[in-house]
Amino acid sequence: MAREKVFSVCGMCTVRCPIEVEVENDDIIFVQGNPHAPGIKGALCARGGAGIGLLNDPERPQYPMIREGARGAGKWRRVDWDEALDYVAGKLQHLIREHGGRSVLWSDRSGPFIDLHQAFMRGLGSPNYCDHDSACARNVQHAALSMFGFGRQSLVYDYKNAKHIVLQTRNLFESINVKEVNDTLDALDAGCKLTVIDIRANVSASKASRFFMVRPGTDYAFNLAVINELLAEQLYNTEYAARFIQDLETLRAFVAPYTPERVAAETGVSAKELRDFVRELAAAAPSVIWHPGWMNARYSDSFYMSRTIYIINALLGAVGAKGGLPLAATPKDVGRKGLKKLVNLYPKPEEKRADGVGWKHPQFDAGPGLLHLAYKAIESADPYPVKAYICHRHDPLMAYPDPEALKKVFDKLDLLVATTFSWSDTAWFADVVLPMSTYLERESILAGKSGLKPSFFIRNRAVSPRFETKADWEIICGLAKRLGLDKLAFDSIQDIWAYQLDGTGVSLDDFKAKGSVSLADKPKYFTPPEYVFKTPSGKIEIVSQKWEKQGLPSLKPYASPQKPGEGMFRITFGRCGVHTQGHTVNNPLLAGRMPENTLWINEKAAQAMGIADGDLVEVSSNGYSGKIRAFLTEFIHPEAVFMVHGFGHTLPVESRALGKGVADQMLMPGGIEKWDPAGGAIAMQEHFITVRRL
Repeated sequence: MAREKVFSVCGMCTVRCPIEVEVENDDIIFVQGNPHAPGIKGALCARGGAGIGLLNDPERPQYPMIREGARGAGKWRRVDWDEALDYVAGKLQHLIREHGGRSVLWSDRSGPFIDLHQAFMRGLGSPNYCDHDSACARNVQHAALSMFGFGRQSLVYDYKNAKHIVLQTRNLFESINVKEVNDTLDALDAGCKLTVIDIRANVSASKASRFFMVRPGTDYAFNLAVINELLAEQLYNTEYAARFIQDLETLRAFVAPYTPERVAAETGVSAKELRDFVRELAAAAPSVIWHPGWMNARYSDSFYMSRTIYIINALLGAVGAKGGLPLAATPKDVGRKGLKKLVNLYPKPEEKRADGVGWKHPQFDAGPGLLHLAYKAIESADPYPVKAYICHRHDPLMAYPDPEALKKVFDKLDLLVATTFSWSDTAWFADVVLPMSTYLERESILAGKSGLKPSFFIRNRAVSPRFETKADWEIICGLAKRLGLDKLAFDSIQDIWAYQLDGTGVSLDDFKAKGSVSLADKPKYFTPPEYVFKTPSGKIEIVSQKWEKQGLPSLKPYASPQKPGEGMFRITFGRCGVHTQGHTVNNPLLAGRMPENTLWINEKAAQAMGIADGDLVEVSSNGYSGKIRAFLTEFIHPEAVFMVHGFGHTLPVESRALGKGVADQMLMPGGIEKWDPAGGAIAMQEHFITVRRL
């Protein structure tokens, strides 16, 4: 068979960068970034380059399995696909007859392909579709909704044209989106400034023109002082504010006490440094991007921190501006029609959500809900019993704090199903494992992307499955057939694609040249007369009546964060450029690059405890302790320690990851209960641990 090039989409993290796969004789010769995709430049990160390792890994789930014995005991019965799907469908039918479709919960990692998942849940009659975002960016989403009336993805980050980029709870050069990294590097080459605000000097900070190492939990205070300075010194865009910002005088009065001098004692950033920074921002405006955060499930005031970021962007006139945060164009905005939605095959369930979103918590986005509150419904059967849970490419036992407490919740389920292409703690604890083909072995439904140039893109199957695995659409459509969901019981991916493309004016042949179809000839930048904010006032609202009606202030007074006790540190965690949380730690091509995590600890604090660089130390909390190597550095705040998330694996089927490093989520007692009623996300960096030299 001759060599061919297949356009597809990476699946090594949730960014899903476009790729080009070179294939010969059903083997992969080379994988690179799609050279036709804007900003990609043929590049991939280390994780994307290690996809071949995942494809050929003999330690990934290879065939369907049904649990025998106790949950988590690792005793499985190998079955074929018919038996596995019959078993799951039979269990679901029984539970739906007894408790209704509402008794089924779904969670996934979100992304561009969720239309199929949501359609399946609607077909079951369940409103309980959730994603992982309450442990990630729900605070950011709700901050955007509270101010603009639309979500965070309705704004674009125009890095390539920016003159000043600020990263706060966004580690762009380690939590990698290839296009964003390339665009940022191009902007830096063109003279753009980069400022990083963090409790440690990450890789992004190494490329910054300004780095502020703030005290953990004081980001909100820092941002309030920035707003104070912008307003007090008339450094904001007065014309923009008069036209688009509601309640500016309320904001002015609120931030008046938060002077740079007052805040300096909290954050550790001098008043002069902060003032110089604000003047740099004002000089670059409106081509400023202050990123509102990715993983912002951190502190009890992180929702308000994200709100202040959006406020700063608005004051600088950056919301809507080229080089700032322009409004994202949809197919309709460029005179085209979007993909036909699979979710519209079934009516929206009238039943209220188990997590309370949309009724008990009307201020929140009901699309993916709040997964940690759905777990409360499993535990309490309030407002009704939730008895079945499908975890799709998602590992909540690693992604959420205090997994031992979560296991007790999951034990109340009658059915726990994991669809996965790699082993995970949740899959190991499940009743049924349905092994997905890796992204190199499967197609997905077509997806659309809004932005400056809205587009459709395709994931093609590059090679045939190496084991007895199936694509997600094959699994879901196979269940749909057995459950009588005839509208969703597609026989082929081509049938799904044809349905999605109906009426769009785009054909499958249009994807062959580049792997995507642009719906616009040139970038669409909305002009100010075209700006549409979906708030009651039609403006950017500093005071959100939707939040205020729930007794939640739009502007919350800053509270100084708790200090760690003697011999204790606030535990923080994050990403690196080599791994995607726990998903890649057992990858044969990546395990050797970074086999275990280390504990970042301030060198002076460590030396006072007799700890030297490279020493083995014990970290403890909640009856859990782990051994980890200390990495001493001056570039982390002395109140905190840091570790890369995703290590501390205990599964015997993961030989490369087994026993390597420490699992930070185990060090967070009662963590599922620590969540912010204003932003919805849990607060995972409000925990303290002890550290001692071994």
